[in-house]
Amino acid sequence: MPAAQQRRPNFLLFVTDQHRADHLGCYGNADVRTPHIDALAAGGCRFDDFHVATPICQPNRASLMTGRLPSVHGLQMNGRELSFGERTFVDTLREAGWRTALVGKSHLQNITTAPTAWPAAGQRLPRESLRPFPGRYGQEIWKRWEDDPQFELELPYYGFEQVVLTIGHGDQQHGHWRRWLRQQVADADKLIGPHNAIPTPGLHLGRLGQAWRTRVPEELHPTRFIADQTCAMLARLAQGESPFFLQCSFPDPHHPFTPPGRYWDMFRPGDVSLPSTFGADAVDPPPALAYLREQRRANPDFRPAFGSFACSEQEAREAIALNHGNLAHIDDGIGRVMAQLQALGLDDNTVVMFTSDHGDLLGDRGLLFKGGLHYPALTRVPFIWRDPVGAAVQRTSAALAQTIDIAPTVLARAGLASANGMQGLSLLPVLAGDTSDVRQHLLIEEESQRSDFGMDRRLRMRTLRDGQYRLTVYDGQDWGELVDLRQDPLELRNLWNDAAALALRGALAEQLARAMLAAADTSPYPGAAA
Repeated sequence: MPAAQQRRPNFLLFVTDQHRADHLGCYGNADVRTPHIDALAAGGCRFDDFHVATPICQPNRASLMTGRLPSVHGLQMNGRELSFGERTFVDTLREAGWRTALVGKSHLQNITTAPTAWPAAGQRLPRESLRPFPGRYGQEIWKRWEDDPQFELELPYYGFEQVVLTIGHGDQQHGHWRRWLRQQVADADKLIGPHNAIPTPGLHLGRLGQAWRTRVPEELHPTRFIADQTCAMLARLAQGESPFFLQCSFPDPHHPFTPPGRYWDMFRPGDVSLPSTFGADAVDPPPALAYLREQRRANPDFRPAFGSFACSEQEAREAIALNHGNLAHIDDGIGRVMAQLQALGLDDNTVVMFTSDHGDLLGDRGLLFKGGLHYPALTRVPFIWRDPVGAAVQRTSAALAQTIDIAPTVLARAGLASANGMQGLSLLPVLAGDTSDVRQHLLIEEESQRSDFGMDRRLRMRTLRDGQYRLTVYDGQDWGELVDLRQDPLELRNLWNDAAALALRGALAEQLARAMLAAADTSPYPGAAA
């Protein structure tokens, strides 16, 4: 075996936020400008049927780190904390001698002080059955960083020995970026937020509080900061002999949309393409869609927060154009990082990956943002694996895979075993061209903080997805979704109530039940027989 292949590999993982797979050039989008990400795909393997464990930020990031579904690792919704009792794959790498670092967004712990939306106001929270595993929680709450200029993470943090942290989205981020910005510019806070923004009359998303033209210049924006800090981290890591794992995590292209400088108007709303489902008629759509449209019609002063909502065509076009601007900014940052990797002589032994934590509707079905729907706009995300040493035989893969598969794949490439209870599967066989059937189906979970769609309870749902069908069930509801993905790739015909599909629905419901049974936690392993 050549000496180069005997070296333990480095790993560089890029993560974007709220980024659907089809908003990259390498995934077939002709509108976006992502040449550097496209170059990663051209030199590696692009997974075309890759889905999240849940289309919610915090729990899916925890699934990425643990290789476990949210119902198992316990961080099932935003506003919770990933238990320090959970083993991350970064923990395992660190214990095996890898140096570990994170630059950008973590979001493995709660970041806000906002009160929960459930239970309803006036209702008392009950005592909890589960007590927190010992450890220091609340380390990512932005206000702690603001109130105490000396506040820092307790390291190692979920396996990361070095962390440069950003907290939040757009130009309103906190953590190390906000402290750095205040060192660069006097009265730095006067550059930040909608009240300090450059006026943009006629911006529809501006009236909704979801976009503004920031005064933060390109060179000081969080996206540029994260790319530059990643380059600096690479320079430090290049000085050591042992391998490293470095995660570069961008909080964009998440709303509110605040691409800086030239990225703000790099794309014009009138020129971008709307999703083909924007005005399409659906057959027997779930009641959730009708609810969202009626909510917007009945309340002209409606202002969205983070959940999905019905949008106008102009709002969708503005969101897509600004989203593309954010992506172009991120892509330029990834280009700088990759140039640094090459300049330091690290590219010949560094596995580079790219993924996102979940998608965004961005006009799909006439909706924006996310929540309570398992359309591919929300569940299907990019995953690219570029390995210059163990070069992939496959350049594209149609294999069904999901976020929990990243952790065991990295560990397998490092020559390390997965932990008991890790539910993901190594994708190395797929990359080697041996098989496209690592898994026959996948389970997607969602637990909401809110009682969405006018329900009388907090939204809870599960989806089974295989190569042909998607079945989605909602807790406490007599409606759901059944879609034939081959006959109806846009998922416009819901077969849930189709009499001819009742037997199929029953068979898929049984498969879903078996998938949920198989997803039960197997850790810890019994220590003795009884």
